Amino acid sequence: MRLAMEEAERAARAGDVPVGAVVLSADGTVLATGHNEREATGDPTAHAEVLALRRAAAALGEWRLTGCTLIVTLEPCVMCAGALVQSRVDRVVFGALDEKAGAVGSLWDLVRDRRLNHRPEVVHGVLAEECAALLTRFFRDR
Repeated sequence: MRLAMEEAERAARAGDVPVGAVVLSADGTVLATGHNEREATGDPTAHAEVLALRRAAAALGEWRLTGCTLIVTLEPCVMCAGALVQSRVDRVVFGALDEKAGAVGSLWDLVRDRRLNHRPEVVHGVLAEECAALLTRFFRDR
């Protein structure tokens, strides 16, 4: 989570919402990182999770991220939760809850919907206060 928080800081320095993500392989090796790049790229899908998943898939040479863990500072939105299901990650670990747009337990629980063909394990609340403080500081300063 500390590495994801460093990525979130990179997003904030670039003027984007400070969300950072890391994808770990089954043995705990860092496969990829990402941070929000919507402002830098003008791409509405350039969320930290999506970018980290894309980079991890490129590193592995396939789209199935079986055995992998995605760690992210903020609860994923609907788009990112869908990407997590589609990528077949085994585990999602996140810090702060997103009560306005969260799709991993807050508003929706997309990743654990029994109608879907893949449901990753969810671990939430890891360094939640520190992750939330990144966001609070960013929006207060704006």
